[in-house]
Amino acid sequence: MHEGQLNVDAELVASLVAAQFPRYAGAPVRRVHSGGTVNAIFRIGSDVAARLPLLPADAAELEAEASALNEFAETCPFPAPRALGIGAPDAAYPSAWTLQEWLPGTVADPFRWSSSYALADDVVSLIRRLRSAPVAGRSFDGRGRGGNLRDHDEWMAHCLAQSAGIVDTAAVEALWSVLRDLAADGEDRMSHRDLIPANLLVADGRLVGVLDGGAFGPADPSLDLVAAWHLFDEPVRSHVRAAVGAGEAEWLRGAAWALQQAMGLVWYYPETNPPMAELGHSTVTRLLADTELPRR
Repeated sequence: MHEGQLNVDAELVASLVAAQFPRYAGAPVRRVHSGGTVNAIFRIGSDVAARLPLLPADAAELEAEASALNEFAETCPFPAPRALGIGAPDAAYPSAWTLQEWLPGTVADPFRWSSSYALADDVVSLIRRLRSAPVAGRSFDGRGRGGNLRDHDEWMAHCLAQSAGIVDTAAVEALWSVLRDLAADGEDRMSHRDLIPANLLVADGRLVGVLDGGAFGPADPSLDLVAAWHLFDEPVRSHVRAAVGAGEAEWLRGAAWALQQAMGLVWYYPETNPPMAELGHSTVTRLLADTELPRR
């Protein structure tokens, strides 16, 4: 999926685990085929997941993620994995890597659950609980989404240039030109920062786990509202907005973050990660079809 991507297979993972975490040596190693774009995921036995970055990462970066992951697990009202250890790079794999708890469940399908009020209520409970966690004097760290929308103008222009013939780029540009001007209407709150369907585990139509809490931290309160646009059609989205208590500016900024994220998926992953490209396309379609969003 990425230039310079590291090659990883089950044999390599088994050798890394045996050498650095001998208590798991000999456990079956199975690759988990997911829509993830950052890590290759392997299941170790029944209770452990190995996450190996597709691009090199250093130990300090993964230690920070592990700390955030554990804080997220303490806060999240649904099961969330905790860090179990950080592996060191070696000659065969030149990157730090991690072990985490394995959680059962199926990743949320943005089409199957698009009309589910039950799942929407679970997402609302998640967002409200995360927002209630103490910020503890921290502020947005400037990485990725969650700060000033205008900081993403150059990226959006690049995405628009790459997406001709894939989505209605004129309509996307018109929508972004309005949404980008919206100022945040509140202080940073604690946020998962990547509530895409692939990070939400479902069983029997209910939320049973939340993955990838390693970016947990302060951000624009509207950022986690992207889940409403990635997962739900009308009128379920309206239900989410009312249940969260989002004002107009907050709701529209959530739409802006969803648009920014989705446009990065539609053109980048069609060949290498079709489910992610499909998610981007469905989210853009929902945004462009919403008659309550402003246009210029």
